[in-house]
Amino acid sequence: MNISKRALLLSLFAITLFTFSCTEVKKEGVASDEKSVLSSRDTTQKIFWEELSKLYGKAYQGTVASAPANDTAFLGKSIVMHVRMCEENTIKIPLFVGEDSSRTWIFTLHSDGIQLKHDHRHSDGTPEDHTMYGGKTSNFGSAIRQIFPADQETADMLPGAITNVWWIDFIPGESFTYNIRRVNTDRLFSFKFDLSNEIEAPGKPWGWDL
Repeated sequence: MNISKRALLLSLFAITLFTFSCTEVKKEGVASDEKSVLSSRDTTQKIFWEELSKLYGKAYQGTVASAPANDTAFLGKSIVMHVRMCEENTIKIPLFVGEDSSRTWIFTLHSDGIQLKHDHRHSDGTPEDHTMYGGKTSNFGSAIRQIFPADQETADMLPGAITNVWWIDFIPGESFTYNIRRVNTDRLFSFKFDLSNEIEAPGKPWGWDL
């Protein structure tokens, strides 16, 4: 797939998701100027970040809300997210799937958006061959939804993931849903976590010292 076609597919998909969560910013009947747009980005992403930070130290049970029919990797296994580290610009959330604690979601706050990366480790803590893939927000999203199209690092590492789009639906006190769609395919994963019921935090994930 050439770059222009990839960019078009990702843009169309991001726009489709974005329309569910945002409305056009206007002031006195006039379309917003650049300053207003930047203000909106700061407001929505700031709320999203602050609310996510409030989950620090807490763990929640999840379920598979959607998965390809031929993918049984998560079938019948316990799924737990633990917001284990929160710093000013970094939030790390290990994902436990049964006895497998190889996965950690890393959110990083930048001046121009939020980045999502996937840290994958072997049981001895060493990085897997395919790790630190993900993407960065290309728009300001909403206070309850942030969208992460695959970045160039991901495209170089995993050519098949060139059209991946991740998004997080986050309703404080209710649910946190991690989603990934491969554009132009039926490949969709969704893990939904119940934020109304905090559970005991699991043990240390693979590769963590603390």
